[in-house]
Order: sequence, then structure tokens, then C-alpha cells
Amino acid sequence: MTTLAKKERIQKEFKEKMDYDELLNCMRCGFCLPSCPTYIESGNDEAHSPRGRIALMKAVVDGVIEPDNDVKRSLDLCLGCRACEPVCPSGVKYGHLLEQARDIIYQNKKQSLAEKTARGIVFNKLFPNQKQVINATSLLSFYQHSGLQKIARGIGFMKLFPESLQTMEKVLPSVPKRKELKNRPSNLPALQEKKKRVAFFSGCLMDTIFMATNDATMTLLQYAGCEIVVPHTQNCCGALHGHSGEREKAKEMAKRNIIAFEHTKADYIITNAGGCGAFLVDYGYLLKDDPEWSIRAGLFSDKIKDITSILYDLDFHHENLELEEQIVTYQDSCHLKNGQKTYEEPRKLIQSIRGVNYVEMKEASRCCGSAGIYNIVESEMSMKILDHKMKQTKQTKAKTVITANPGCLLQMKLGIEREGLSSTMRAVHIVDFLLEAYKTNH
Repeated sequence: MTTLAKKERIQKEFKEKMDYDELLNCMRCGFCLPSCPTYIESGNDEAHSPRGRIALMKAVVDGVIEPDNDVKRSLDLCLGCRACEPVCPSGVKYGHLLEQARDIIYQNKKQSLAEKTARGIVFNKLFPNQKQVINATSLLSFYQHSGLQKIARGIGFMKLFPESLQTMEKVLPSVPKRKELKNRPSNLPALQEKKKRVAFFSGCLMDTIFMATNDATMTLLQYAGCEIVVPHTQNCCGALHGHSGEREKAKEMAKRNIIAFEHTKADYIITNAGGCGAFLVDYGYLLKDDPEWSIRAGLFSDKIKDITSILYDLDFHHENLELEEQIVTYQDSCHLKNGQKTYEEPRKLIQSIRGVNYVEMKEASRCCGSAGIYNIVESEMSMKILDHKMKQTKQTKAKTVITANPGCLLQMKLGIEREGLSSTMRAVHIVDFLLEAYKTNH
């Protein structure tokens, strides 16, 4: 297919698949501009703002411009943090528009053999299959525990990689061994008077690289009075696919998750990763045009609840929580705040701990620059955004920076390492922090 034919096809699909009413909802008021990290870090480049990107999408639909590389670049540089949505007076669902546009472009984009192979492995082989995720993670575990990591660092092998990846390798958590990764619970009783029956969305990377945090999450739920069921037929939430132009694959994965959780008889489906939770909440929208699945997807999405939200609802903040005196701050997960609308609960839980001096970070809800794999594929912009975040973090003088999403956690660890603050500051997931506080007096 010629380049011209491909552009015509992309333009045709923009007209057919983009939500034109949603594009028209944008009033071009500019309220979104101060909330957009890429707009600010690009020197107020309108093409890298939500308003500018919507204008580009509409212009392609209207045939005013061609869907060229400049359009693609503008969309690629977007973090997808959705910080523009809460401040939009018209309530534009920018995240939905971004996913629609990326899907059209990437499904029609000519890919190099290397890119096609990489996307095929990641999107079709790895993340849709938890066994493959375990296999891949087991290699990382072997690297960490066999002595290879020490050798690689000693001979300077890591210097062959970009600086951000070198630092990321240093801050990765210690990954459990393969036997532990495969020996996961399916049912756990409440350890207090039973209040709720919940199903736990364990995720793919959360149940491997961050398995300790998943274990802490389930322990907290038990202490809060929850009986837990963990469906072993669940799979990756599909967020990476949905955000990267693989919507059909995301729909397949959504359907598998809906089937896995439908018969759990759970009051809620609990998540502990802001990015996953926001995508799970959107299953109703993702499958809205599928008559067979739209109602089932809506029922599934209605049950999604973040771990901080249910803990607060069950009065966990009234438990005897205590830690040594320390200054603590909180970095919002973009998708937990903007997608799941969960903002106050984590703060109230943190503030309920004796010994904690909570200091609100300036612009706490501004993206840290992680955004899934954004910090790998758009490293330069990601590091600019992280540098700004670390300035705000250091102003709090916090000993502990708390997050509610694995990507944010690694990004903040990366920032702490880059700033040379590892001896005086740590980043920790909120459930690990709360479990520390609970165990002090129990």
C-alpha cells in the first residue's frame, strides 16, 4: 500500500471511528493547559497540549490536515495522564479520544521488522499469558539472585544502556523465585469479623515483580474483615494494549477478566494499582458497542474499588496504626485520581498513623513521568517531568514518599536515586506502608 493510500485509509477510519461529538465538546478554553506536563515541558507548545491534540484529531477527521508524522508525534508524546479531564468545564473524555486515535494510527502504521516483532512478543505473547509473565520475571529473579547482577555491574555491562535504564536496574525490587511466583493463594479468610467478600485483581506485574505488595494488600484486606477470592483465570488488565493502539487485544483481555470474576459473588473487585484500576473501570466503555458484552462489562466495572477506598470505608484508619516519627508525603497516581476519582482516601489513611507528619506535596497530582512504558520510550521528556517532580518532593523534606501505583513507585525510586537521596529518602507503596503501621501494635 502506498503512503498516500495509507494516509487516506487512516483519515477514513478517523471519520468512522472517532467520537466526533466528543471532539466538538472541546471549547478550546485552555483550562487544560496548566495541568498538562508535556505542554509545560515543551515550552508551551500548543501541539503538545490536550486542546492542541484534540484540534489535530478533529482536523484529520474534517480533512483539513493529513494524518502525518507530526500528528503521530503529538499523540505519542502524550502521557495519557488524563489530568486535563478533571479541569475541563465541558467534561471532555480526552483519554477515550487519545486511545481511539492511537489505535487507528498504529493499526495502519508501517512497522519495521524489529518493531513488529517486539510488539508481537509484548502484546500477543507476553502480557496476555500470565505464565509467560512468570517465565520472564523468573529470568529477572535469576539475574538478581545468581550473582549475574553483581558481575554485570562489576564489569560495567550496564553502562551500555541509557542512563535512565541503568538507574532503573538499581531500583527494581528483589523478585521472588519461580516457585514462589507460581504458588499463589486462591481463597483467604477474614482475620477479623467478616464484613465483606471481595475478589482481588492481582494483575500481571503486580503478582510477579511486586508480589510482596500484593501479599501486603491481601493481608490488609484480611485484617479489615474481608474474605478474599483470587480467580486464577484472570489475566493482565489490558491497559498497556489499550494505551498503545491495540484496542482489539485489550477487548479480548477484558472479556477474559469479566468471565474470571463473574461468578465470585464478591461485593467488590479490589485493585492496588492505579493504572490497572482506571482501565478496569473503563471496561464498560471499552465494550459499549458489543451487545453481548456491554452489560456484563458495566456490572464488572461497577464493582472495581481501590484498596485505599475499601480500607477507608471499613474504618481501617481507626485501627491502632503507628510508626516512628517521620515526615511523609504522597504522590498521586494519575489514573487513581483522574480515572478512579480516588483522592482523599489515601491521604486520610496516611494521616491517621501516629508518628506521621504528613506534608502535602505541591502539585502532588501532576504526573511523575512514568506512564506505563513512557519512561522507556520517551525517556527525555519523562526525565524532565521527573526532575520537576523531585523539586517538589525535596521541598517537603519527607523521609518517605508514598505512591499507589507500581509505575509511580519505580519512577519515584528512580528520581530518589538520580538525586543521590537514597540514604535519606525512600519511596514505598501505600499498602506496604500501612502494613508497617498496623504491625507496630498488633
